[in-house]
Amino acid sequence: MNLHNLTPAKGSVKKTKRIARGQGSGHGGTSTRGHKGAKSRSGYSTKIGFEGGQMPLQRRVPKFGFKNINRVEYKAINLDIIQSLVERKNVTEITPEVLRNHGVISRNDLVKVLGRGELKSKINVSAHKFSGTAKAVIEGQGGNCSEI
Repeated sequence: MNLHNLTPAKGSVKKTKRIARGQGSGHGGTSTRGHKGAKSRSGYSTKIGFEGGQMPLQRRVPKFGFKNINRVEYKAINLDIIQSLVERKNVTEITPEVLRNHGVISRNDLVKVLGRGELKSKINVSAHKFSGTAKAVIEGQGGNCSEI
């Protein structure tokens, strides 16, 4: 092995296209951009969703309904989830902070307690909203419901 017969490993060297380096490079003249038109000009960029003059998809698809900007979204927490927290994690009071710490809700979620499942233990629950059945079941067990 000598210096004159060393070669890089197969596939390790990639030949790049050097544009605008004169006619001898094969990529001079128009610099691979073709002749005339918007794409040949400097600073060219299309709008997002531009389909060459065809009506863009976002404008072709019909829009329906009404989006209320004042809608308040609540994360639904049912009684069976509260009961499983009481049994598995030995929780005595349910608050949004406790639910956040146990990974039941995300950081900015508002909590609404719903009445699916059954509650077997007395527990104090504070949340942003309660359904009628959930409130009746919690207070029926001797617990307390407080809205934040």
